[in-house]
Amino acid sequence: MSDASQGPVKVPLRNNIRGYGRSVFLFLLPCLAGTALFLGDPQRFESVARYFGAQISENAPPQPVVAEPAAVSTPAPPRSTDIPVRLIEAPEPEVAGQFLRMWRVSGPVICKAFRDAGIETSEWRAPSMRSTSRECYFQRIYRRNDVRPLSSVFLRVKGSASGDIVEIRGKLVDPPMDADGRLDAGHMKIFETLVRQAGWSDFQDALAPIRSLRDFENERFGAYFSFKRDAASPDSYNFMLVVAAGAGPQTRTKAYFSAERWVEAPDPRIAELSVPISQLASKQGAYRQQGVASR
Repeated sequence: MSDASQGPVKVPLRNNIRGYGRSVFLFLLPCLAGTALFLGDPQRFESVARYFGAQISENAPPQPVVAEPAAVSTPAPPRSTDIPVRLIEAPEPEVAGQFLRMWRVSGPVICKAFRDAGIETSEWRAPSMRSTSRECYFQRIYRRNDVRPLSSVFLRVKGSASGDIVEIRGKLVDPPMDADGRLDAGHMKIFETLVRQAGWSDFQDALAPIRSLRDFENERFGAYFSFKRDAASPDSYNFMLVVAAGAGPQTRTKAYFSAERWVEAPDPRIAELSVPISQLASKQGAYRQQGVASR
Protein backbone atom coordinates (compact mmCIF):
# COMPACT_ATOMS: atom_id res chain seq x y z
CA MET A 1 0.00 0.00 0.00
CA SER A 2 1.30 3.48 -0.81
CA ASP A 3 1.93 6.32 1.64
CA ALA A 4 -0.94 8.49 0.21
CA SER A 5 -3.54 5.98 1.21
CA GLN A 6 -2.26 5.80 4.71
CA GLY A 7 -3.08 9.52 5.99
CA PRO A 8 -5.17 12.71 5.28
CA VAL A 9 -4.17 14.98 2.50
CA LYS A 10 -2.86 18.39 3.78
CA VAL A 11 -3.87 21.50 1.76
CA PRO A 12 -1.47 24.43 1.89
CA LEU A 13 -2.60 27.40 4.10
CA ARG A 14 -1.81 30.01 1.47
CA ASN A 15 -4.28 28.52 -0.98
CA ASN A 16 -7.06 28.56 1.64
CA ILE A 17 -6.60 32.30 2.37
CA ARG A 18 -6.73 33.12 -1.30
CA GLY A 19 -9.95 31.18 -1.67
CA TYR A 20 -11.59 32.92 1.26
CA GLY A 21 -10.58 36.36 0.03
CA ARG A 22 -11.93 35.66 -3.43
CA SER A 23 -15.26 34.55 -1.95
CA VAL A 24 -15.60 37.69 0.21
CA PHE A 25 -14.76 39.92 -2.73
CA LEU A 26 -17.33 38.27 -4.92
CA PHE A 27 -19.92 38.72 -2.14
CA LEU A 28 -19.19 42.40 -1.50
CA LEU A 29 -18.99 43.39 -5.16
CA PRO A 30 -22.74 43.18 -5.87
CA CYS A 31 -23.50 44.94 -2.54
CA LEU A 32 -21.27 47.84 -3.44
CA ALA A 33 -22.70 48.05 -6.91
CA GLY A 34 -26.27 48.03 -5.57
CA THR A 35 -25.45 50.68 -3.00
CA ALA A 36 -23.93 52.90 -5.68
CA LEU A 37 -26.97 52.52 -7.87
CA PHE A 38 -29.31 53.16 -4.93
CA LEU A 39 -27.55 56.34 -3.81
CA GLY A 40 -27.36 57.59 -7.35
CA ASP A 41 -31.18 57.86 -7.48
CA PRO A 42 -32.38 60.38 -4.80
CA GLN A 43 -36.03 59.52 -5.31
CA ARG A 44 -35.46 55.92 -4.29
CA PHE A 45 -33.57 57.04 -1.23
CA GLU A 46 -36.37 59.37 -0.20
CA SER A 47 -39.07 56.76 -0.76
CA VAL A 48 -37.24 54.26 1.42
CA ALA A 49 -36.70 56.89 4.12
CA ARG A 50 -40.41 57.81 4.13
CA TYR A 51 -41.28 54.13 4.36
CA PHE A 52 -39.39 53.90 7.65
CA GLY A 53 -41.02 57.17 8.94
CA ALA A 54 -38.06 59.51 8.54
CA GLN A 55 -38.52 63.10 7.29
CA ILE A 56 -36.05 64.50 4.79
CA SER A 57 -35.74 68.23 4.26
CA GLU A 58 -33.81 69.88 1.52
CA ASN A 59 -32.97 72.80 3.82
CA ALA A 60 -30.13 72.58 6.23
CA PRO A 61 -31.08 71.77 9.79
CA PRO A 62 -31.57 74.92 11.87
CA GLN A 63 -28.77 75.96 14.08
CA PRO A 64 -29.45 75.54 17.77
CA VAL A 65 -30.50 78.80 19.39
CA VAL A 66 -28.41 79.70 22.35
CA ALA A 67 -30.47 81.64 24.89
CA GLU A 68 -28.71 84.77 26.01
CA PRO A 69 -28.66 85.40 29.74
CA ALA A 70 -31.33 87.85 30.83
CA ALA A 71 -29.96 91.29 31.45
CA VAL A 72 -30.10 92.34 35.08
CA SER A 73 -32.23 95.48 35.23
CA THR A 74 -30.87 98.31 37.32
CA PRO A 75 -33.52 99.63 39.70
CA ALA A 76 -34.48 103.21 39.04
CA PRO A 77 -33.36 105.70 41.66
CA PRO A 78 -36.09 106.69 44.10
CA ARG A 79 -38.07 109.71 43.02
CA SER A 80 -37.66 112.71 45.20
CA THR A 81 -40.94 114.23 46.36
CA ASP A 82 -40.98 117.48 48.25
CA ILE A 83 -43.29 117.89 51.22
CA PRO A 84 -44.77 121.39 51.26
CA VAL A 85 -44.16 123.08 54.56
CA ARG A 86 -47.83 124.04 54.78
CA LEU A 87 -48.76 120.36 55.18
CA ILE A 88 -46.65 119.72 58.25
CA GLU A 89 -46.21 123.04 60.02
CA ALA A 90 -48.50 124.05 62.84
CA PRO A 91 -51.09 126.75 62.08
CA GLU A 92 -49.97 130.29 62.71
CA PRO A 93 -52.33 132.64 64.56
CA GLU A 94 -52.01 135.26 61.81
CA VAL A 95 -53.12 132.76 59.18
CA ALA A 96 -55.75 131.20 61.42
CA GLY A 97 -57.32 134.62 61.95
CA GLN A 98 -58.42 134.69 58.31
CA PHE A 99 -60.59 131.60 58.88
CA LEU A 100 -61.07 131.46 62.62
CA ARG A 101 -63.28 134.42 63.44
CA MET A 102 -61.85 135.39 66.77
CA TRP A 103 -60.88 138.83 67.95
CA ARG A 104 -57.13 139.24 68.15
CA VAL A 105 -57.57 142.53 70.02
CA SER A 106 -59.33 143.17 73.29
CA GLY A 107 -62.11 145.60 74.03
CA PRO A 108 -59.87 148.25 75.60
CA VAL A 109 -57.48 148.07 72.63
CA ILE A 110 -60.15 148.59 69.97
CA CYS A 111 -61.73 151.41 71.98
CA LYS A 112 -58.36 153.14 72.08
CA ALA A 113 -57.94 152.55 68.33
CA PHE A 114 -61.24 154.39 67.74
CA ARG A 115 -60.03 157.30 69.85
CA ASP A 116 -56.76 157.41 67.93
CA ALA A 117 -58.79 157.64 64.71
CA GLY A 118 -60.73 160.65 66.02
CA ILE A 119 -63.81 158.76 67.28
CA GLU A 120 -64.08 159.91 70.91
CA THR A 121 -65.23 156.70 72.57
CA SER A 122 -65.47 156.34 76.33
CA GLU A 123 -63.17 154.21 78.45
CA TRP A 124 -63.72 150.45 78.71
CA ARG A 125 -65.92 150.11 81.80
CA ALA A 126 -69.09 148.57 83.21
CA PRO A 127 -72.34 150.25 82.10
CA SER A 128 -73.70 149.99 85.66
CA MET A 129 -72.44 149.12 89.10
CA ARG A 130 -73.86 145.59 89.17
CA SER A 131 -73.16 144.72 85.54
CA THR A 132 -70.64 142.00 84.74
CA SER A 133 -70.18 143.19 81.16
CA ARG A 134 -67.94 145.95 79.89
CA GLU A 135 -68.32 148.42 77.03
CA CYS A 136 -67.22 151.65 75.44
CA TYR A 137 -69.42 153.87 73.33
CA PHE A 138 -69.50 157.03 71.25
CA GLN A 139 -72.54 159.23 70.54
CA ARG A 140 -72.83 162.51 68.69
CA ILE A 141 -76.11 164.34 67.93
CA TYR A 142 -75.93 166.97 65.19
CA ARG A 143 -79.60 167.94 64.86
CA ARG A 144 -82.73 166.94 66.68
CA ASN A 145 -86.34 167.91 67.30
CA ASP A 146 -88.53 167.49 70.34
CA VAL A 147 -89.03 163.78 69.63
CA ARG A 148 -85.82 162.30 68.29
CA PRO A 149 -82.43 163.12 66.78
CA LEU A 150 -82.56 164.17 63.14
CA SER A 151 -78.86 163.65 62.51
CA SER A 152 -76.63 161.60 64.79
CA VAL A 153 -74.11 158.79 65.08
CA PHE A 154 -73.91 156.08 67.73
CA LEU A 155 -71.29 153.36 68.28
CA ARG A 156 -70.96 150.78 71.08
CA VAL A 157 -68.39 148.04 71.66
CA LYS A 158 -69.65 145.47 74.16
CA GLY A 159 -67.69 142.67 75.82
CA SER A 160 -66.80 140.82 79.00
CA ALA A 161 -64.88 141.79 82.11
CA SER A 162 -61.84 139.89 80.78
CA GLY A 163 -61.75 142.14 77.71
CA ASP A 164 -63.27 139.75 75.16
CA ILE A 165 -65.39 141.48 72.52
CA VAL A 166 -68.93 140.16 72.16
CA GLU A 167 -70.47 142.54 69.62
CA ILE A 168 -70.11 145.92 67.98
CA ARG A 169 -73.24 147.84 67.04
CA GLY A 170 -74.05 151.32 65.82
CA LYS A 171 -76.47 153.55 63.99
CA LEU A 172 -76.22 156.49 61.59
CA VAL A 173 -79.12 158.93 61.30
CA ASP A 174 -79.00 161.22 58.26
CA PRO A 175 -75.21 161.12 58.18
CA PRO A 176 -73.31 163.96 56.49
CA MET A 177 -72.28 163.37 52.87
CA ASP A 178 -69.40 164.71 50.78
CA ALA A 179 -69.67 166.55 47.46
CA ASP A 180 -69.87 163.23 45.55
CA GLY A 181 -72.86 162.00 47.57
CA ARG A 182 -70.85 159.52 49.65
CA LEU A 183 -70.43 159.14 53.39
CA ASP A 184 -68.01 161.75 54.67
CA ALA A 185 -64.49 160.75 55.66
CA GLY A 186 -65.04 161.36 59.38
CA HIS A 187 -67.79 158.72 59.62
CA MET A 188 -65.95 156.32 57.30
CA LYS A 189 -63.15 156.17 59.87
CA ILE A 190 -65.49 154.17 62.11
CA PHE A 191 -65.77 151.35 59.58
CA GLU A 192 -62.17 151.54 58.38
CA THR A 193 -60.91 151.23 61.96
CA LEU A 194 -63.37 148.41 62.66
CA VAL A 195 -62.26 146.33 59.67
CA ARG A 196 -58.58 147.01 60.31
CA GLN A 197 -58.77 145.98 63.97
CA ALA A 198 -60.73 142.82 63.14
CA GLY A 199 -57.96 141.73 60.77
CA TRP A 200 -60.25 139.82 58.39
CA SER A 201 -59.23 140.87 54.90
CA ASP A 202 -62.40 139.55 53.25
CA PHE A 203 -64.45 142.16 55.15
CA GLN A 204 -62.59 144.87 53.25
CA ASP A 205 -65.27 144.40 50.60
CA ALA A 206 -67.77 146.03 52.97
CA LEU A 207 -66.15 149.47 52.78
CA ALA A 208 -67.24 150.27 49.22
CA PRO A 209 -71.01 149.71 49.73
CA ILE A 210 -70.92 151.44 53.13
CA ARG A 211 -69.28 154.49 51.57
CA SER A 212 -72.13 154.60 49.05
CA LEU A 213 -74.75 153.91 51.78
CA ARG A 214 -75.80 150.65 50.15
CA ASP A 215 -76.91 147.59 52.05
CA PHE A 216 -74.21 145.05 52.80
CA GLU A 217 -74.47 141.71 54.59
CA ASN A 218 -71.84 139.03 54.94
CA GLU A 219 -71.52 135.96 57.15
CA ARG A 220 -68.34 133.90 56.98
CA PHE A 221 -66.92 131.33 59.39
CA GLY A 222 -69.33 132.35 62.14
CA ALA A 223 -68.82 136.13 61.89
CA TYR A 224 -71.74 138.31 60.82
CA PHE A 225 -71.20 141.82 59.45
CA SER A 226 -74.08 143.94 58.14
CA PHE A 227 -74.87 147.52 57.15
CA LYS A 228 -78.55 148.04 56.34
CA ARG A 229 -81.01 150.84 55.88
CA ASP A 230 -83.62 151.05 58.63
CA ALA A 231 -87.03 150.04 57.28
CA ALA A 232 -88.82 152.47 59.63
CA SER A 233 -86.63 155.46 58.75
CA PRO A 234 -85.17 155.79 55.23
CA ASP A 235 -82.41 158.14 56.45
CA SER A 236 -81.20 155.76 59.19
CA TYR A 237 -78.65 152.95 58.85
CA ASN A 238 -77.87 150.18 61.33
CA PHE A 239 -74.57 148.31 61.36
CA MET A 240 -73.44 145.33 63.41
CA LEU A 241 -70.46 142.99 63.72
CA VAL A 242 -71.00 139.86 65.82
CA VAL A 243 -68.86 136.75 66.22
CA ALA A 244 -70.91 133.68 67.10
CA ALA A 245 -68.55 131.46 69.08
CA GLY A 246 -70.94 128.50 68.98
CA ALA A 247 -71.64 128.51 65.24
CA GLY A 248 -70.93 125.32 63.30
CA PRO A 249 -68.30 126.80 60.93
CA GLN A 250 -66.69 128.61 63.85
CA THR A 251 -66.53 125.47 65.97
CA ARG A 252 -65.04 123.32 63.20
CA THR A 253 -62.48 125.94 62.24
CA LYS A 254 -61.50 126.47 65.86
CA ALA A 255 -61.02 122.72 66.30
CA TYR A 256 -58.82 122.55 63.18
CA PHE A 257 -56.54 125.36 64.33
CA SER A 258 -56.41 124.15 67.92
CA ALA A 259 -52.83 123.63 69.08
CA GLU A 260 -53.92 120.60 71.12
CA ARG A 261 -54.80 118.69 67.93
CA TRP A 262 -51.39 119.17 66.29
CA VAL A 263 -48.39 116.96 67.00
CA GLU A 264 -45.10 118.78 67.36
CA ALA A 265 -42.71 118.13 64.47
CA PRO A 266 -40.03 115.55 65.44
CA ASP A 267 -37.30 117.46 63.65
CA PRO A 268 -37.25 121.27 64.00
CA ARG A 269 -35.68 121.56 60.55
CA ILE A 270 -38.84 120.14 58.97
CA ALA A 271 -40.71 123.29 59.86
CA GLU A 272 -38.11 125.45 58.13
CA LEU A 273 -37.74 123.89 54.69
CA SER A 274 -39.20 121.24 52.44
CA VAL A 275 -37.42 117.89 52.84
CA PRO A 276 -37.60 115.21 50.11
CA ILE A 277 -39.31 112.02 51.23
CA SER A 278 -36.33 109.95 50.02
CA GLN A 279 -34.02 111.86 52.36
CA LEU A 280 -36.42 111.36 55.24
CA ALA A 281 -36.50 107.60 54.52
CA SER A 282 -32.70 107.38 54.40
CA LYS A 283 -32.43 109.28 57.67
CA GLN A 284 -34.93 106.97 59.33
CA GLY A 285 -32.96 103.94 58.09
CA ALA A 286 -29.75 105.39 59.50
CA TYR A 287 -31.44 106.01 62.84
CA ARG A 288 -32.68 102.41 62.94
CA GLN A 289 -29.18 101.08 62.19
CA GLN A 290 -27.74 103.22 64.95
CA GLY A 291 -30.34 101.87 67.36
CA VAL A 292 -29.54 98.25 66.42
CA ALA A 293 -25.80 98.88 66.76
CA SER A 294 -26.27 100.42 70.19
CA ARG A 295 -28.07 97.29 71.35
